Amino acid sequence: MCGRLALTHARQEVERCFRVAEVEDFPPRYNIAPTQPILVVTAAAPRPAGSNLPDREARLMRWGLLPAWVKEPKDFPLLINARSETAAAKASFRAAMRHRRCVIPASGFYEWARDKASGQSQAFWVRPRDGGPVGFAGLHETWIGKDGSEIDTCAIMTMAAPDDLTHIHHRVPVAMRPEHHDRWLDARGQGPADVAGLFAPDAQVLFEPIAISDKVNKVANAGPDVQQPVEPRTFAVPGAAKTVANGDAGGQESQPSLF
Repeated sequence: MCGRLALTHARQEVERCFRVAEVEDFPPRYNIAPTQPILVVTAAAPRPAGSNLPDREARLMRWGLLPAWVKEPKDFPLLINARSETAAAKASFRAAMRHRRCVIPASGFYEWARDKASGQSQAFWVRPRDGGPVGFAGLHETWIGKDGSEIDTCAIMTMAAPDDLTHIHHRVPVAMRPEHHDRWLDARGQGPADVAGLFAPDAQVLFEPIAISDKVNKVANAGPDVQQPVEPRTFAVPGAAKTVANGDAGGQESQPSLF
């Protein structure tokens, strides 16, 4: 499960890495939580002949997908993640998997290792090894209310964690390497079956986990100090004898099982 992000790279680097233009300037965001607006990259509408605009565009969406058929958002669970193995077959994600795929820029994500025996947790800042921004595979939908109001919403795809991160959690965001972004965004030419190979481990960005303090647990703590390294608790060291719970992140409510 991915329940907390950061985007601290400068706007210019985001525009360069994700091939978008005219992104509104934004401050570093060190502790992004569900329901907050996040930057999302989508395929742009077809450009007129001779246009020098990029074939992608960036806009803000609420993190927490609302399928178009939902009648009352307050009665619907918050869908912040979609399992890559089953999203194409699930009612909440099926249409978006076919028609509305996106890439979500981030500098990394946070995850919590939990020791079931002691009830303790250890927070980790998980960032790309190359230091650059990363694009998480996502799905998006526009929900329209009875009064005509619109809410652009999105969810992050997840997959089984690689061996070097399983001591923290059994799931990670799908973080495809940049050369795969065009294919993922091409919903017109690439159906769900055509992009299934992009969920393979060898198509993913490599990460490094850094143990950090519990400051990140509170969304109100939104400064760079939430990423300050600390010595990890003994149970959270790879290979340590422990029982790690594959539950929610840092005491947040877990997403209801719709997958």
